[in-house]
Amino acid sequence: GASDTICRYFLVPYLSRFHKEYPNIHIKVTNQTSIGCVDLLENGSVDLIFTNYPNSRLGNGKQVQHIKDFQDCFIASRKYYGELEHQPLSFKELLNYPILMLDKTSMTSEFLHNICQQRQLDLVPEVELSSNDLLIDLARIGLGIAFIPDFCLPDDDPDLFKLTMSEVFPSRQLVVGYNDKLPISEAAKYFIESLNEDK
Repeated sequence: GASDTICRYFLVPYLSRFHKEYPNIHIKVTNQTSIGCVDLLENGSVDLIFTNYPNSRLGNGKQVQHIKDFQDCFIASRKYYGELEHQPLSFKELLNYPILMLDKTSMTSEFLHNICQQRQLDLVPEVELSSNDLLIDLARIGLGIAFIPDFCLPDDDPDLFKLTMSEVFPSRQLVVGYNDKLPISEAAKYFIESLNEDK
């Protein structure tokens, strides 16, 4: 189980390699939000989930293994917001601009709302969507400043840039989770091991 973003920007090469090494193992990918993935794990519909962490739903009975660290970032169009490219911004200053972000059902949205609450800032997004790809598209046409995981944006994108924040931005993790109350398949164990080979 994995979200659109994690499937597209992280899992595909691992699934490709695993399928080549073990062509007779049937792989089923179930697409859900990170919160929905925890539900799939709890009811035994999937062996593994890939999710952003911290994840408030990953609690008792879940084993979590760290895969990689990543940073979230704000991105904007050079054409429409080019004056901000080399100007460090605080969270308070950033909220003067239209913010594009994932909807409230996502862990990414929960994460950003928590950061703003800690600073006693009222975050009212201009646009809330269920797809990081759409957020990137809307940032590209100048509708606002999008909040996305950094691994979704290539470093050499000619149209978009990552804003520089004047405050320390906490990092998050990508993790694989499984239910330790249910037996895990040998195939799932092999897949976890294949992820660790790249560390």
